[in-house]
Amino acid sequence: MGCDLFSLATSGVQGLSPYLPGKPVTELQRELGLDYIVKLASNENPLGPSGHVLAAIQAASAELTRYPDGNGFELKSALAQHLGVDLASVTLGNGSNDILELIARAFVSPGEEILFSQYAFAVYPIVTQAIGAKAVIVPAGNGQNSTEYGHDLVAMASAITANTRLIFIANPNNPTGTYVTQQQFSTFISSVPENVIVVVDEAYVEYVTVSDYPATIAWLAEYPNLIITRTFSKAYGLAGLRVGYSLSHPDVANILNRVRQPFNVNSLALTAAVAALADTTYLAQSVALNDAGMEQIKRGCGTLGLKMIPSLGNFLTVDMGQPAAPLYQKLLALGVIVRLVDNYGLPNHLRISIGTEEENQFFLKQLSVVLA
Repeated sequence: MGCDLFSLATSGVQGLSPYLPGKPVTELQRELGLDYIVKLASNENPLGPSGHVLAAIQAASAELTRYPDGNGFELKSALAQHLGVDLASVTLGNGSNDILELIARAFVSPGEEILFSQYAFAVYPIVTQAIGAKAVIVPAGNGQNSTEYGHDLVAMASAITANTRLIFIANPNNPTGTYVTQQQFSTFISSVPENVIVVVDEAYVEYVTVSDYPATIAWLAEYPNLIITRTFSKAYGLAGLRVGYSLSHPDVANILNRVRQPFNVNSLALTAAVAALADTTYLAQSVALNDAGMEQIKRGCGTLGLKMIPSLGNFLTVDMGQPAAPLYQKLLALGVIVRLVDNYGLPNHLRISIGTEEENQFFLKQLSVVLA
């Protein structure tokens, strides 16, 4: 074949490395033939799907020959009522990742700047490079002026230039679990020029219980350049169905809907999300399970003499005190899937999703084996 197909791709895409998800259980089973495997790699909800969600999916399955509601009216209405926002401010996505890409494509042209923090979610640099924008990565906090490993909003504000078009802030942040406070964010957002879009990625917001977490929804009316993204993949347990959403000024939502693909959220996901939103008992159980599991993992890792980054999410990033890749491989051999974060610049750390009590205990047992 004479044509170099790789050269046909845009320069941004040519330089991309694909996003690497957590290793699937079935893949490890094929490789090693293990009977019992615990996956604590992808920040998934270990509780299993809500019974109300399963019933709603079963009822909706009779209409699978029909296209889904392209406007997602029922889910958008449920979210608007639940969160106290205007229905016109809600945009639906195939997971919140879809929304993040829509925002970048809608508001940033090639060569313009997208600003985000060191150790921030891997999708931000991927989206930036894919559209030919320039990534401006601000060093994370050092524990003095801002949280260690977390967003340094003072430094991020100072990094804004005339070419900045978009800022991503994950709160809590993945993979570190750190967060910015109400006061920190209030000071930051008030200093951002109105022509710069600020995205607050709140994928783990349902797990947050601290009192100084930013009430971002209340600021939507004051800051039209603010966009909040959230997901049903974590606390609501719908990772396999891929449904997320954003909250913004209605004019921003109108712009996003111009680039959003038709039927980007499937009918089962729409139905499941409505049922999940109404199932407050399941959400409370998910949060309680996570709180208990977080303490279990923290105690176990502390007993092993390991340092951890304090986390408000459903995961904990642990400093192994040595290169983490060999430990990761040894854990795989023992039936435990966790997450390497060397691609985030943390080669000595492993990110551990919070599982059930049994799963957490199995992980801690095997971790003690590989560290011995």
